[in-house]
This record gives sequence, C-alpha cells and structure tokens, in this order.
Amino acid sequence: MTFTYGTDHLEPAFPDRTVPRITWGLHFDEAAAHHITHTLNCSRVYIIASNSLSKNTDALKRLQAALGDKVVGLRVGMTPHTHWNQVLEIAQDASPQKPDCIVTLGAGSLTDGAKVICWMLSNDITTSEGMEKLLAEGRESFTDPTVLHVAIPTSLSGGEYQSIAGVTRDDGSNAKVRFDPPTKNPNLVVLDPELTTTTPERIWLSTGVRAVDHCVETLCSLLSNDLGDAEAEKGLLELVPALVKTHKDPQDLEARYETMRGVIQAMSAVGRDVPMGASHAIGHQLGPLGVGHGETSCIMLPAVCKWNEKVGANVARQAHAKKVLLQSPIVKDLLNTKYGSGKDQLDKIDLGDILDVIFREIGMPRTLKEVGVGRDKLDGLARNTLKDHWIQTNAKPITEKEQVLEILEMVVE
Repeated sequence: MTFTYGTDHLEPAFPDRTVPRITWGLHFDEAAAHHITHTLNCSRVYIIASNSLSKNTDALKRLQAALGDKVVGLRVGMTPHTHWNQVLEIAQDASPQKPDCIVTLGAGSLTDGAKVICWMLSNDITTSEGMEKLLAEGRESFTDPTVLHVAIPTSLSGGEYQSIAGVTRDDGSNAKVRFDPPTKNPNLVVLDPELTTTTPERIWLSTGVRAVDHCVETLCSLLSNDLGDAEAEKGLLELVPALVKTHKDPQDLEARYETMRGVIQAMSAVGRDVPMGASHAIGHQLGPLGVGHGETSCIMLPAVCKWNEKVGANVARQAHAKKVLLQSPIVKDLLNTKYGSGKDQLDKIDLGDILDVIFREIGMPRTLKEVGVGRDKLDGLARNTLKDHWIQTNAKPITEKEQVLEILEMVVE
C-alpha cells in the first residue's frame, strides 16, 4: 500500500477487532487533533511525551499547538522499560486534571505506561497499594478503562496494538510484571512515517527486529494456529525487506510505512493467542538490565532458534520459517553474499543463521557484551527468566536455570 500525505484514512488495525483503529495520511499533529475531537469526542488531554523527542525536535510543540486548550497536563520523559514508580507518579499528576484522553508521543515504554495509567485513572487508583491490587485482581475487580488512549508511535515495538503492558518493579528485583487491561485500550494509533525519521536508527531497527521476533516465535511455536501462522508469514515478508531498505536509506518514507504495516501483521499474529518462547522470556528479563526491547531480540532470537534446533524441539516449524524468509529476494541476496549462491549452500544453513545475517546487515548487536551485560549478570538473569510466563511455552519447555545459561553462553561475547 503506497503512502502519501494529504488524505486521512481511518480503519481498524485488525479486520476482526474494533480497536485499535489506525489513522494515516495526515501529519501526526493534524491527525491527532482531528480524531481526538471528532472521532473520540474527547476534550481533556494529558500528554506523555518522549524526552528526546521533546528536546531535539518540535514534535511536542506541534502537538500542543494542534490540541490547544484541550491539553490539561503534560509529562515529558519516562525511563525505558516503564518503571513502576514513574507510572504511579504520572497517575498521581494526571488524576486531579480529570483527563478523558491520554496521548503518548514516543516509543513503547510510554505506550505501556499509558495503558496502565488509563486503567488506574478510570478506577481512581493513585497509590502503589492500588497498583498491586490492580495487578493481582485485574479485570475481576476493576472496571474497563474509560480514559481513552491515543498512541503516536515513533518506534516499531508494536505495544500500541495490544492491551497488555509490562512494568518494571522498583523494589530492587528489576523484575518485569504484566498488567492485563481489557482489550479496548489503546483506542487509536496515529501512523506518521516522517515523524519516525527523528528516531535514532538503532532504536528504529532494533524495535523492528522485536516485531520479527513476534513473527518467528509464532511460526516456531508448537502451540500456534493457522491464522497466527498466516499473519506471521505476511509480517515477516513485509518487515525484513523494509528494515533492510530503511537501513540503506533512512529517509525512505515508503519503506518506513511498510515496516509500520508489517508490525501490525506481527501483532495480529500475537493476538491469535499463540504463546511466545524463550527469546521473549529472556528478553523480558534483559530489559531491566538496560537492554532495549528490540536489542534483546537481536541477540537472543537466533540463539534460541539454534538451541531449539539442537534439542530437536521444533525442527519442522523452523524449516518452514526458513522457507518463508527465502521467499524474499532481499534475504536471498544477503545469504548469497555471505554463503555463496546455490541450493546446496542454502540447504546447509538454518533459521538461526539466516536471522544472524539479517541482523548483522542492519547493524544490530549480536552479543550480550555489546550491550553491557557481563557474565556476572547471567545467574540472576537465568533465575528471573524461569519466572517468566513464556519460558514454559518455548518449543522445549525450559525448567532449569542451566538450560537458560546454555542459551546465554551462546551470545555472551
């Protein structure tokens, strides 16, 4: 689908779900102002904006100008990985302003925070004890969010397409916990590829790899389904070529738009109730150690694929994922450059090898050492990983710390 500016488009992100809706074709400030007023009928807006975007660009000023006197509050900046205390701070700041809409301008940590904050505000929660109860009891005890959420994403993390949100505890454990708000939140996603050119390339590309991880772990899951597989295949074939294109030309707006659509396909696959595997499980626990969401996938996904292949867990599923990737001429060209052309050469390489070539081509980190995680962190990382809900749904369920350590050793340096 060709991207141009000038005409507003509004449609459901997913054909079988009413939310979120996506809007594209207008610049983000114009689109947000129009749809907050005329589509969502909101009049009191609280903005959560990226610190770097606010300091280094005019994006926040443009958004504030477009919304005018509808803006009742502003928070600039959140620490990556959505920290518990900051979520609480923002809820406490926003509550007296009685917003009916929260707009996030930035990447996934803001998006996750806003999902929880909308739910908190809708249930008058402004204490840590209230957050704990919301986490423990969730939908059983609390009402759906009535405060609406408009996401203006600047990365490819895809969190704006699902209601679940990860929040990092500030109790010294660095553990990430999962809030599970109702699926009506977020409500609207504004797509503007030009805005994303302000995102540092490493963040843009690595979060795109996170979406690739969603697709690959769907295709490699022994608990997948036909719908999930079909959407994951489409997502891979949109995402990977477009990521390579944007690496070569960061100003290619068409390629950026293609990656944004690919993320929707990836998240559609995730929405088919296909549980993820060890790449996601380990990645969740790497995040609180200061590793970006996408960078965890760049490092862990090829290793997890190779480990699963070694233990014979999902060989046929991996072979199918490999076949899907080989449909892309761009991928085949990369492999021919690395390994030489010909069927015999392609037969010798596995899915982990292909992912490694792709991630290196776009300049992504491939070891824990590159992102500042040393051997001294491995034991705690492995122990925390065993508590993650997706470690048990890996193609070979992982139950022992030594199994996690074996995977980590593959990428330590």
